[in-house]
Amino acid sequence: MNFEHVYEKGSSPITVLALHGTGGNEHDLVPMTKMVAPNASVLSPRGKISENGSLRFFRRLAEGVFDIEDLRFRAHELADFVIEASKEYSFDSSKVYALGFSNGANIASSLLFLRPEILAGGAILRGMVPLDIDKGELEKLPDLTGKKVFLANGTRDPMVRIENAKKLATMYKNAGATVTHELNPASHGLIQSDLQAMKHWFAAL
Repeated sequence: MNFEHVYEKGSSPITVLALHGTGGNEHDLVPMTKMVAPNASVLSPRGKISENGSLRFFRRLAEGVFDIEDLRFRAHELADFVIEASKEYSFDSSKVYALGFSNGANIASSLLFLRPEILAGGAILRGMVPLDIDKGELEKLPDLTGKKVFLANGTRDPMVRIENAKKLATMYKNAGATVTHELNPASHGLIQSDLQAMKHWFAAL
């Protein structure tokens, strides 16, 4: 398979696609995933893009300015990897949920918007709008009816404006997803209430 990755089999039918933030690797989110979804299997790939030595899932041109062409390519590449992994490890491809932080949250959203058949939903942590429909970066919203999305944003996050976070939540709602949006008085890092809310969300799936 074309991503370095970690796979750990769980006892539930759910598989969590763990997607690390900038500077992370395939091991970073495994402990947190096991905490919030203790019975799920975990598939955690390593981002392929190096930005001054920090691993990412797609290129950016500046802080908050994405290389849209590369983002599209990387989202499709990651989607194909998930399909291949489901065959390799024999997990249910209809019960894959993303758990993405920061850069990983943005590639997770891109998967849901570009390849919605890959994910049943996802936890989008400190994410922003990856493909702006108002700028023509996304031709149209997919049908996300039946998919469940958990968003967690910090009202003091210097990297993600709250208006942008709310716009992402609205995009998901307009696409038909069932959306839970946690807004906490936090910066870009996660806080305990984010983790508790996400644990309840995974438990209810």
